[in-house]
Parts: sequence; C-alpha cells; structure tokens
Amino acid sequence: MSKILLIGNVIKDVYLAMDESANAFETDENSTAWLDLAFDGRGYKFFERSSFLGGVAVSLDVMKKMGLDADVMAGSVKMDGNKATAENCECEYRYILTRDDDICYLTSDERRPAKWEAPKDAIDWLYIGRSASLTDDLLQKIKSFVSLSKNTRIAYYIGKKYGNLEMELAKMSNIVFCDDLSREIDTKAILCEISEGEIAMGPLRMEWLPDRAGLRTHLTMYSTIAATIFSALLQGKTARDALLLAKLNVENSTLREVLTMKKLDELLREVRERERNIAQMAESLVRRGKGILAADESGGSIHKKFVAADIPDDEAHRWDYRNMLLTTKNLDWYVNGVILFDETAHQKTEGGQPFVDYLTEQGIISGIKVDKGLLPLDTGSEEVYTDGLDGLLERLYDYYEMGLRFAKWRAAFTVKVENEKIILPTSEAINKNCEILARYAKACQIVGLVPIVEPEVVHDGDYSIEACAEVTGRVLDKLFEELHRFDVALPGCILKCNMVLPGKDYDVKSTTDEIGAKTAIILKEHVPKDLAGVVFLSGGQSPEEATENLKAVLKNGPFPWNVTFSFARALQEPALKAWAGEHKNTRRGQSALLDRLVANQKALS
Repeated sequence: MSKILLIGNVIKDVYLAMDESANAFETDENSTAWLDLAFDGRGYKFFERSSFLGGVAVSLDVMKKMGLDADVMAGSVKMDGNKATAENCECEYRYILTRDDDICYLTSDERRPAKWEAPKDAIDWLYIGRSASLTDDLLQKIKSFVSLSKNTRIAYYIGKKYGNLEMELAKMSNIVFCDDLSREIDTKAILCEISEGEIAMGPLRMEWLPDRAGLRTHLTMYSTIAATIFSALLQGKTARDALLLAKLNVENSTLREVLTMKKLDELLREVRERERNIAQMAESLVRRGKGILAADESGGSIHKKFVAADIPDDEAHRWDYRNMLLTTKNLDWYVNGVILFDETAHQKTEGGQPFVDYLTEQGIISGIKVDKGLLPLDTGSEEVYTDGLDGLLERLYDYYEMGLRFAKWRAAFTVKVENEKIILPTSEAINKNCEILARYAKACQIVGLVPIVEPEVVHDGDYSIEACAEVTGRVLDKLFEELHRFDVALPGCILKCNMVLPGKDYDVKSTTDEIGAKTAIILKEHVPKDLAGVVFLSGGQSPEEATENLKAVLKNGPFPWNVTFSFARALQEPALKAWAGEHKNTRRGQSALLDRLVANQKALS
C-alpha cells in the first residue's frame, strides 16, 4: 500500500449561528443588515457554536476513510470515528458567522506557511493540499527531498492565488488539482480542475451539486473532491469512476462525516444499476417496428395549429385533442412511447385516470418535453439557444415521481448560405446548444430518465442538401463530444434528429433516394455505435414525404443502432383535420392517426 504524507494547514472552522439581535446588527440606507463588530459580546448569546477541523484534516479524513495509509506532516491529526482532533500542530482559525442562509467569514489576512519535517520513512506520495501556503524555503525542501527520494511522487492542489513558486511546484507534480485558473499550467501531470458545480479531468466533465445549506466551505468541499479523486486513482479506478466517486462523496458527506470506501462502493453500484435500467428503457423506446408519438407541442405551438384550423385554443379543446390521440385503440401496436407536454402530463382521461397511468397500462412509455423554448443567442441575433436549465433537476425528479420515464430537449439550428459559403449556424451557436443538450441529458440520467437529445437543423431556409449534410455532421460531432465530456451514458440516450434535406425554399429538390442515402451516410459517420438508437423528426415534411424518406433511409442500412420515427406533425396533421375541434369526431381523428401509424410501421419493415 502506498504511503502518503500530507502537507498543509489544519484549519479550525468555528461556526457561530447568530440571531437578529439589535445589538449585533445594524441596517444601512439600502436595508442591508451588517454585523456590528463593536457590540459588547459579553452579554450576547449565540444560538449555536460548533467547530470542525478543515484544511488538510479534511483530505486526511477522506484518504483514511478510503483505506489509504496517510499522515499529516509536522503534527498529528487523529481520527476517532467521525471526529478529527489535532495534536502537536497549530491550527489556523476561521470564524464563520451564519444568519439564516447567509454566511460570512472572519479570517486572518496572513496565511501561516505550511511546515516541513523530513520524513523518517520512505514516502510514496507527497500530497500538498489546497490549504498549504507555499514559501521558497518549503519549495526548496520539497525539491531536495524528491531529488534524494527518487520514488516519491507529488500531488499538488494549486489554489486561485498562485505565482512562480506555485507554478514551479506544479511542473514537478504528477497529479495537479486546481481551481478555475486564469492561465494554463505548464505541466505534464494529470490535471483536474474543480469549480462550483463541475469537475473536469482531460475531456471528462462531471457535474456536482454544491450543498451550501450544510454550511460546508469551498475549501472543505473542494478538498473532499480532490482527495477522493486522488485516493480513487491510487486504487486503480478509471478517471470516470474517480470523478464519479468524488461527486458521490461531496454530495453525500457532511461537516461531520465523509463517506467510507464501503459506502462509496454501494453508491457506485446504485449508479451502475440506474444506468442499466435507463439503458433497458432506452432500448424499449426504440424497439423495432414501432416509433414514438410526439404530442409535446408547447402552448405557442399548439396555439398556431389550432388558429390555422379555426379551433378555439382553450384548455377544454386542448384536452379533447390530446385525449383523442392518446386513447386511440391499439396505439400500443405502433408506438413504444409518447412525448407529452407538461399540461397533458397533469391531465386525466374521461374516466378520471391520469394520462401517464393510462399509457403505462397500455404498455406505452410516457415522456415529457422539458425545455422552455428558444431565446435569441444575442441581442438582434438570428440564432437561438434553448432555455430551461434553471431548476431542471427538481422538475425532472417531479416528473419521475409522476411515472414519466424519458424526456426530450430540442435545440434549433438555422442554416444560412451566402455566396456558396455557410455562415449560419456559427460555432458559438453550435457549441452553446450542444453543451446545454449535454447538461440536460446528464441531469436526466442522474434522476433515472432516458434523455432524448434533439439537435434540429431547421428545414426552413434556402440551402442545398449538401449544406444540410455539412451542418448536420458538424452539429452531431459537437453534440457527442459534449455528451462524452459530461459523462452521459450513450446506451441510455436517444438521438432525435432531422433527415438530410435541402431547405424548404431551395429551388433544387432532392429525390427520396438521395435523401435516404445522404442521411444514412451522415448517421454512420457521425453517430457513435454505443448509442441506444436514432429517431427521426418530420421537420416540416408532409406526412407522406416523412414516411417515404424514412423508408429510404432504412434501405441504406444496416445500422449499429435501431432507427425509427418520432413524428409530430407527420402523424398528427391528418388526425387534427379529421377531428376539427369537435368531440363527436374523436373516432374519425383516431382513424386518421392509425392510418399514418400503419404507413410508418410498414416503412420500418
């Protein structure tokens, strides 16, 4: 087992919970409350006072709990159960005053330099923690020791405030942890960046949820993450598992306790089981011979449909329309899943059964559109990005509890060509939207939902089929780069994409065979093999065109994943016309829907 020696300061965080006492706070002209440090503290009662060892003591606690042989240099930190005590070492004090959810710190302006004592025994690793204050003397002693102890390696956490000394130590290190840095570190070490809500190592990204309600400081949380990754790598874990263990540790530990390796392994097994369940659900959604009905039009989209069809846009008519679609007899013969809008997900059938429960009983998986629509990328920009990440996790948890098992998020890319050069979409629009899609997809998998990612190259426009192919390829490359970066498990993820078509306003129309061939080529060249499946949107095509083009794509198989449809307009348009806003036309509308479903099922065979 590797022997690790930690260098850094033990910090004693003293938490003082304060009330609204008039003799402790004063309010300025902006109604902001300020702590009056001149008040007579002898007569003041704190609601609560508690202290915890932080700094390098946190790193030691993590390593011990994960089974490593580690000690702190120039002092002794003893672990008694979940309580750490410092012996023979000086502590830096930080007073952390809490009032409601607000936190402020009282600390010394001068950091105490980390101490050095030459180790008596062989050391495999020197771990210089985030709390270590580096001096020239300490750096020279480290360099001297390492030059004599050829087998000793260095792990170093370089904080935000750094200069030449810190950069020199980083160059000597084998593993470097860092906060958000303003310039690159010149090092060949394994580099791991830790920031508020995200961990990055090489191309991997892992989101984590900071728990400030637990009053843990950045130093405590970041030290927990770094020490967990370090311990996991020493135990032979992959980079992905190391980041995942760090996420699990920091999200589930408290001020008083970090997790043991046994508990972390249990949580890791739960994550793996959830990934398997999501992959199985994704496989069911793209099961051969059936598709996905998209009935997720937002308020604005369905309003346009109803106005065009001279149908009143009110809740009663919207319910009657969705009820007509969802209660179609034998719908389960043709669809594996249905994408709902939030309003529909909360509604019930005529018999009083929630639509989600009704569909589940029919063997149909219910999903939900979770994005909040398109916003301009910049003021006056023709390009857009998709809104809705704020509060997404909470909404996803609610949907999961309602019985929904997959979600969908759409990004839209406008194509514009001038002088035979593609000027839209810009790299900025592609990068921003693909990152948002990846963040959404990861959030879905955290909750247990299958994410459908929909990067749509919009059919409206004057551009050739070649331009569509080029843009679609660029978008897909960036999308899967971002999905990998955010550690989205592709076997539990579905791509919903456009077919490769010329723009609606382009004067040269492409044949069905050409559309099928070019679409198949783009998919095979730009979509990873371990994806669960690909479903096509109809994207402004007529119902008949969408079906024929789907058939043409499949002629150019086989593909490494299942390919099917997830149409909205191409399935609904005939049904909407037949229903015409009249409840008495329900059967007529359902018959029209079934005709299109039968046609698409034949196209899949």
